[in-house]
Amino acid sequence: MRWIPLLTIFLYVYIEISIFIQVAHVLGVLLTLILAIFTSILGMSLVRNQGLRNFIQMQRKIEAGESPANEMVKSISIVIAGVLLLLPGFFTDFIGLLFLLPPVQKLLTLRLLPHLRFTIRTPGGFSNDRGNTFDGEFQRKDDGPNRLNDSDRDDR
Repeated sequence: MRWIPLLTIFLYVYIEISIFIQVAHVLGVLLTLILAIFTSILGMSLVRNQGLRNFIQMQRKIEAGESPANEMVKSISIVIAGVLLLLPGFFTDFIGLLFLLPPVQKLLTLRLLPHLRFTIRTPGGFSNDRGNTFDGEFQRKDDGPNRLNDSDRDDR
């Protein structure tokens, strides 16, 4: 069990280097480096656009009083895609672009949504509170002999 993370990292590096060498063999080293940088820039712009669109949808759902759970899970998918697209290499770019596809986001949402619970807070408390709220004013009146005098308070 201790060797699984090390084996996974080794396998990841092996795949990335193998793909990079194959692409460099076909296109040349300089063009391969330019392509790797271009895919990172393109991926990050896609993540930014989808993230902004998802944030706007989340705000609309909150304003409508609906649960933004689906959009929150999509945000997780977009963050994972962003991290993968920032890492250099074609394999991570491919996996990152997969996380930006709507069917993959929907699958991730279906898998994670049963494990998440959301409560929407309103200014008066939680939205699922069923209590009554009464607005009013009050004024303190002197009760007479039961009220403590200022001199009685000093004795304590």
